[in-house]
Amino acid sequence: MLARVKEMPQQIPDSARSSAVLSLLFPHQDELHVLLIQRTEDGHAHSGQISFPGGRQDPTDADLRATALREANEEVGIMSSDVEILGSLTQLYIPVSNFLVYPFVAFAERKPEYNLCKTEVDRVIEVPLKEILSDERKTIARVTSPADKNFVRNVNAYQLQDGSIIWGATAMILSELEVVLAEFAR
Repeated sequence: MLARVKEMPQQIPDSARSSAVLSLLFPHQDELHVLLIQRTEDGHAHSGQISFPGGRQDPTDADLRATALREANEEVGIMSSDVEILGSLTQLYIPVSNFLVYPFVAFAERKPEYNLCKTEVDRVIEVPLKEILSDERKTIARVTSPADKNFVRNVNAYQLQDGSIIWGATAMILSELEVVLAEFAR
């Protein structure tokens, strides 16, 4: 699922900003779902893209786990008391925004109630995990980066039933989650 707008540097720059995302799993209609969001169109590096709730670490955050929980609360209203962090996935450097992203996987016992921050989140996307990780959802898509309109490439991606494309870091995180879940199931 690797798709880069900018080439990966030999070394992650010291100026990279730490951030964290929350991959929230929850039961709904007898199936395990994953929470995704579509970011608002605001002209920034990840404008309009589908992602996990998350963002930059604040100096007041105790750690990156706290960053993921705070951002999920600010963006979609997820209460940290309603979720259990199950673990973390591999950190991921995103050259186009200079973020070093730390993904955390969490579980909620019930479908969340949302309170969207409309300046950051256009919509919530709840997808059955089994569906999004099925081979039918994996595709090669032609994408244009919001950060660089000259970046038009065919990339490995996931395509939702409504035609929305998940690519880049979010697709890479979903792909790793799929591997971890498959190993856990064995």
